Amino acid sequence: MDEGVRQLDVDEDIRRARTLPAWFYADRETFELARERVFARSWQLVADTDRVRVPGQVWPFSLLEGFLDEPLVLTRDADDRVHCLSNVCTHRANRVVDSEGFEKSLRCRYHGRRFGLDGRFQAMPEFEQAVDFPSPADDLPRVPLERWGRLLFAALDPAVGFDALTKEMAARLVWLPVEEAVFDAGRSRDYLVRAHWALYCENYLEGFHIPYIHPGLSQALDYGAYRTEIFPYACLQVGVAASGEEAFDPSPGGGGGDGADGGGERIAAYYWWLFPNTMVNVYPWGLSMNIVKPLAMDLTRVSYLTYVFDPGRLERGAGAGLDRVEREDQSIVETVQRGIRSRLYDRGRYSPTREKGVHHFHRLIARFMRSF
Repeated sequence: MDEGVRQLDVDEDIRRARTLPAWFYADRETFELARERVFARSWQLVADTDRVRVPGQVWPFSLLEGFLDEPLVLTRDADDRVHCLSNVCTHRANRVVDSEGFEKSLRCRYHGRRFGLDGRFQAMPEFEQAVDFPSPADDLPRVPLERWGRLLFAALDPAVGFDALTKEMAARLVWLPVEEAVFDAGRSRDYLVRAHWALYCENYLEGFHIPYIHPGLSQALDYGAYRTEIFPYACLQVGVAASGEEAFDPSPGGGGGDGADGGGERIAAYYWWLFPNTMVNVYPWGLSMNIVKPLAMDLTRVSYLTYVFDPGRLERGAGAGLDRVEREDQSIVETVQRGIRSRLYDRGRYSPTREKGVHHFHRLIARFMRSF
């Protein structure tokens, strides 16, 4: 399959380019290779700061459960610093932290090895005669951890810095009260989509299908003014509000009037995509996050997370009826999954005006699959 991966090319000129080949979505070795070359080298949303709000709090989790399955733990130490650590003991690979709670240190229950909340080795019984012990290799490995607002992102071996991924989003949304947003468990849920993870991302990355698949959303947006902006590792789709529909305040600092968006435009939603699988949807009421988690070549879990900072504006405009929109997307993506298996389909072409985001995604996929 190495030869196939070398041939995974997408022309940089969208006018000439062809989409990823059908075998990308159906080849098991390619799916497994993406685990290491794409996901193990990318930033993943893992939690918000409420998970470890006070010193001494610990929260074990599995990074991209069902796919990467890397055991990690978030901690907040006595100096109020948050850490992301390997949750695998450096002695005999037992899991160190079994459940969330409060601890003064981390102690492996297998043989008693103890670590500080910063991951540093502290003590180990029956090792008095060991030579060159302890060493830095006995500390719990630290995993890169970054923060946007109250949201925490981790990466096992990041191919790019966090700033390269998020700087455009952070700059454009500097006015957004992310710290004030409250997690809404009742509006958050998981969806199981019977399709390849990349097909779900492709669907998200273009507004081309909105008039055909989302009748309700289509009424809230001005399709003619809908546009896509491309950044090195991200993509922004700007949804301009239809006449009379809910929108951000177009005044300075209100989200609908910064110079980048044409000044005074009535923006209904900002749809940010961060490579490879994180979506940040910004509405006048708050944020909805779509985290795309591969489970199998034809099965994907989409974790839909809701953070609200203005509940009085819920269920209005483009940010209304999101469960229905999600189910409409799920239905069409599952139909595409069946079509992608056709013996008579190979590759498609892009709309140069409407599928810039899909083209950018495919070029990044081809690059990561070839280069790392």
